[in-house]
Amino acid sequence: MPNNSPAGKKTALRSLLAYGKPHRRQFTLVFFLTLFAVAADLLQPYLVKVAIDDNIMVGKNDFRMLLIICGLYLLLSLSGFVFSYLMNNVLQYASQSIIARIRKDLFRHISRLSMSYFDRTSSGSLITHVSSDTESLNQFFSQVLLSLMRDGLTLIFIVVVMFQLDVELTLYCLILVPVIFLIAIAFRRHMRKTYQRSRTALSRLISFAAENLAGMSLIQAFHQEKEQKSRFADRNRSYFGANLSEVSTNVLFNRSFDILGGLAVAFVTWVGGNAVFHGNVEFGVMYAFITYIRLFFQPISTITQQWNTLQSAMVSANRIWSVFAVQPEVKDAVVPVNVDPKTVRGRIDFQRVHFYYEDGRPVIHDLSLRIEPGEMIGVVGVTGAGKSTLIGLLCRFYDVRQGSVKIDGTDVRDIPQAQLHRLIGLVQQEPYLYSGSIVDNVRMFDESISREEVERACRFVGADELIGRMRNGYDTRLSERGSGLSAGERQLISFARIIVFQPKILILDEATANLDSYTEQLVQNALRVVSEHRTTIVIAHRLSTILHADRIIVMRGGRIVEEGTHARLLELRGYYEELVRHSRGKAGVG
Repeated sequence: MPNNSPAGKKTALRSLLAYGKPHRRQFTLVFFLTLFAVAADLLQPYLVKVAIDDNIMVGKNDFRMLLIICGLYLLLSLSGFVFSYLMNNVLQYASQSIIARIRKDLFRHISRLSMSYFDRTSSGSLITHVSSDTESLNQFFSQVLLSLMRDGLTLIFIVVVMFQLDVELTLYCLILVPVIFLIAIAFRRHMRKTYQRSRTALSRLISFAAENLAGMSLIQAFHQEKEQKSRFADRNRSYFGANLSEVSTNVLFNRSFDILGGLAVAFVTWVGGNAVFHGNVEFGVMYAFITYIRLFFQPISTITQQWNTLQSAMVSANRIWSVFAVQPEVKDAVVPVNVDPKTVRGRIDFQRVHFYYEDGRPVIHDLSLRIEPGEMIGVVGVTGAGKSTLIGLLCRFYDVRQGSVKIDGTDVRDIPQAQLHRLIGLVQQEPYLYSGSIVDNVRMFDESISREEVERACRFVGADELIGRMRNGYDTRLSERGSGLSAGERQLISFARIIVFQPKILILDEATANLDSYTEQLVQNALRVVSEHRTTIVIAHRLSTILHADRIIVMRGGRIVEEGTHARLLELRGYYEELVRHSRGKAGVG
């Protein structure tokens, strides 16, 4: 959970500013460019004052001097434009570089977290962190810092120039400052609430949309379109209302400052006009005062509004750094044992393994199992028997609570995860394909694997024929998750991956569960090819998948209750026979 305490926010702010340290030179340059841009803009009314008081009002009619003043005015205008242009470009380069680095680090950190984290964290909230929250941080650098520098310098410059023009008139104008701050304080709390409510509603909307898009096949399969549309409309309506409330509050705040600015101009005109009539103040000075007092309110309004952006950025930073603070539960050993894939034979030992998830309910109970190199093992049992958990422990998605899992006598906890995952090839019920070409999907974007190796692997598992029927062959680009391909075609591509990466241990997690008979036969042929000379574990949904396995493990309640060949288990007339009877009578045993 995010740490919303002041200490947590300070930590997030320090961490955020640490990302800005490599760009100190750019921010220093932005400061000076801002200083020059503000000076160029605010010197223009002073030039008009000089033209009025030193030329026109005294009747000099010095056209040469007026021409010089006009030239300087034009030069200041162009300089202000150039400095502002450079300032915004430098700032955007620095801020975008920082946010790009944060996004990269955040994605890399998330990809290293243990599976238990994804079990309890929705994908929608993680998408919000990577997209919406990082964009809030971008606004911190591109808007808040810019406003603090530009508007802060503008206020200081205006006050200094006004004091140079007329001290008494400036003091009269500064009477309005407490009123300005009272209005800002009065609105700030309400503006913060409306802003946070709007951002929260947007986050929920994005999260809901992301999760529904990920599960669209399930929504359509159960005809939930109407229900999900209604739920989306509720969240959309909530965001709509929160957004309107935020906009109306900002409009009311801005109009209050406009009214106050108008009153200030009227006050200066009255006081300054009397002074001009009595000869105490020059007309050009009053003109400059009126211009500066009108400019005085805009930066105050902008800075006050940026308070909400700052608060949003701090909340987003807190969320992001709460993710950074999560450490993987599964970590490499302090002194890892490096294994040479060429020497791995593939013997697997589960030794008195106990495991439970966060809720503490036991899933695996004192399980011991040895699988010999090259042996093909079938694992069967009803849902919840612990089959997939067993595989998760071997792949080290989770760590055992007691006991050990070993490969060739080496505890998987001692093997670096990068090496372990290259030793084990996993084919799941729904193989994941990425947006990209078939070649990229087979070699998993590893450029060190040649195209020839990919094509050879596809021919080896029988996928070459189906790829040849595609318009662009191996260069055919697949959409996300491989939509457009049948389940069997996706499985064949995943088998080709196995051939390419040459793992010593092969795991099939209900890989034939959703296939028709013809496609299942193609996959079975591919399975025989890829399992040759490999230790193979097949979690079976269809018992026909593992009839010819060297050994079948029957699990129930996290324990192995029976094991043996298909024929031997039938002779026992026990739990396995019951599973076979159920599978023949109705589908769904797995």
